[in-house]
Amino acid sequence: MSSSRITVCGLLLVALLVPGHPARAAEPVQQEKAFEKEIVSKVRMKYLLYLPPGYDAGANDRPWPLLMFLHGSGETGTDLAKLKLYGLPKVIEQKKFDHPCIVVSPQTPVRGWSPDVLVALLDEVVAEHRVDKDRVYLTGLSMGGFGTWHTAAAHPDRFAAIVPICGGGNPADAAKLKAVAVWAFHGAKDEAVPLRASEQMVDALKAAGADVKFTVYPNTGHDAWTPAYDDPELYTWLLAQKRRR
Repeated sequence: MSSSRITVCGLLLVALLVPGHPARAAEPVQQEKAFEKEIVSKVRMKYLLYLPPGYDAGANDRPWPLLMFLHGSGETGTDLAKLKLYGLPKVIEQKKFDHPCIVVSPQTPVRGWSPDVLVALLDEVVAEHRVDKDRVYLTGLSMGGFGTWHTAAAHPDRFAAIVPICGGGNPADAAKLKAVAVWAFHGAKDEAVPLRASEQMVDALKAAGADVKFTVYPNTGHDAWTPAYDDPELYTWLLAQKRRR
């Protein structure tokens, strides 16, 4: 090796070892950052409102139970007439509903349910009507069954009981629902939403020590809502539930 090359190598080694000349670490190509900001958005949602016989805004101060119904994916949009073809709105439209209960049936304009939007609607209805805040219930079918599980888990303090039909949720939310009475329904031959979706939630609730009922219709497919909403026992049980504090 030539003396000049040895000299250059020696100078480089000295530059690396002598204090004041630290080896420069490679900087990351991408920096890790975080962003947080509260954004207020405007939402618009149509809904059907049923006031039971005997309800008169000026009659007395009696508070009434309230039941919110969440439809399935097929009724998504802005045409409220579609809501009257299935589930609880259909029962009311056919004049088969004679229970002392206010019923609110919102229609989501986009697929899926937002728990925060539903609670905002609930707040408005409660503010405008005489509602017993300790007897507020939530039910839904299919997509609405999923929405029932998710909304109750997000706001368990708002509901005394829920009735999810052929839906599913997150079993990890079971502990949040311990104070909420639950009666779930599902068809054993459901090919749209497997029975296991409800079974997992019920099993998790039982393990958490929750109050849960579960009805499986052995010969029923996806339409578990028709026999469920036609069952008088459902409303007897539901209206007996009060929010636990």
